[in-house]
Amino acid sequence: MKKIFYIAFAIALIGCKEETQPDYAIISGKITNKQAGNLTINSEDRTVEEKIDVAPDGTFTDTLSTDLNTYILFDSKNPVFLKVEPGYNLNITYDAKDFTNTLTITGVGSEINNYLVSKRNGEIELSKKSAEIFVKNEGDYKESMLVFKKSQEDLLNNTKDLPSEFIAKEKRDINYGYLSKLNSYQRAHSYFTKKQDFKVSDEFLKKVKNVDYTNDEDFKFSNNYKGIVNDYYGDKAFKLSEKDSLAYDMAFLKTVSLIESEYIKNTLLFDYANYNMSYSKDVDAFYKLFSENSSNEKNNKLITKKYENLTALAEGKPSPKFVGYENYAGGKTSLDDLKGKYVYVDVWATWCGPCKQEIPFLKEVEEKYHGKNIEFVSISIDQAKDHDKWKAMIDEKKLVGMQLFADNDWKSKFIQDYQIQGIPRFILIDDKGNIVDSNAPRPSSKKLIELFNELNI
Repeated sequence: MKKIFYIAFAIALIGCKEETQPDYAIISGKITNKQAGNLTINSEDRTVEEKIDVAPDGTFTDTLSTDLNTYILFDSKNPVFLKVEPGYNLNITYDAKDFTNTLTITGVGSEINNYLVSKRNGEIELSKKSAEIFVKNEGDYKESMLVFKKSQEDLLNNTKDLPSEFIAKEKRDINYGYLSKLNSYQRAHSYFTKKQDFKVSDEFLKKVKNVDYTNDEDFKFSNNYKGIVNDYYGDKAFKLSEKDSLAYDMAFLKTVSLIESEYIKNTLLFDYANYNMSYSKDVDAFYKLFSENSSNEKNNKLITKKYENLTALAEGKPSPKFVGYENYAGGKTSLDDLKGKYVYVDVWATWCGPCKQEIPFLKEVEEKYHGKNIEFVSISIDQAKDHDKWKAMIDEKKLVGMQLFADNDWKSKFIQDYQIQGIPRFILIDDKGNIVDSNAPRPSSKKLIELFNELNI
């Protein structure tokens, strides 16, 4: 990204008579008490991740392409969500030990970014109350969301120096946020109340059903609107999946491929493929269907690269290796140390709720196969700062099997080689070190024991 700055600087030296709006943005700042770990600038879809050099005193500067208008500045602990436009020059400062109370953004474009920080903080506070909010009945829940919507509208109206065009879009985004919360109520209420058969009334979702799902401008600007559109096509895909006995991932691609808007179609195709292709049971068919319908060349190149990497993870291929991972029992362990046995790998972290839900089932499976020709290996991708939490949870939960600590959390080579973007993730490797299933069944699934039986483990 720094190349953009140098090119622009060279052009300026030539001496153009007319002042033009730069097609880049600049960020700079200072982090006090910065912890260990790189400072990176990232896109929301994870396709961009670049390291930013930080001086010994915590200062930094970088130049950003405005082909993307949202980035995440991340110091391995604290995320700063940034909106950028051509000509923005943002200065970001904070104390890493007191991030929430010390984050300050100044400079060109700071008004919008400070407003978005306050708006996001409100969302975070609301999410902390999920357990008490989602158990409410329809009427009370809707009233709570209307109150929250009003608080966001007040924040917008009371923030000075925001561009009128931005305000107009934000008003729509706030409304989409409200509708999105109504859309999520049935699933969340069912989860928190343990009422698996709960259904909302038709009236409750009336406004959601009246949304126009073809608005390119709002799709580009509003993540809330984008989420509503994604859910809409997800529901259609689910119905197609049931009707035609089709795998959901293929049904989703087929459904989205019929969207008339090229921008919305290409974005949904890419987002879904980027996060889900590695979980598909038929990667070849998935990639073929994506390629036949995506018309965005940049997206196509990224997914093709991902596909090529995934083919290296096919059944029978040599497994990527982990080397010298810390073993809770003492010493270091590598995958090669386990040759001669099947290896069932559980990739998890102490902060991951779904990972912890699998623990009782994993214990049962490990007990059932204890002493047989299989090793159960749990690899934590917790950050180094949470090393003690990892040890404490092993003791607290009385975790079984071989407990290992990855060498660089998400960025560990083994994790990246397997293209793991979500956890828990389970992998089965045979006694020769070859892949049996790069996305193996979870311990809670009956399919895992069926697979073990097929292999005569």
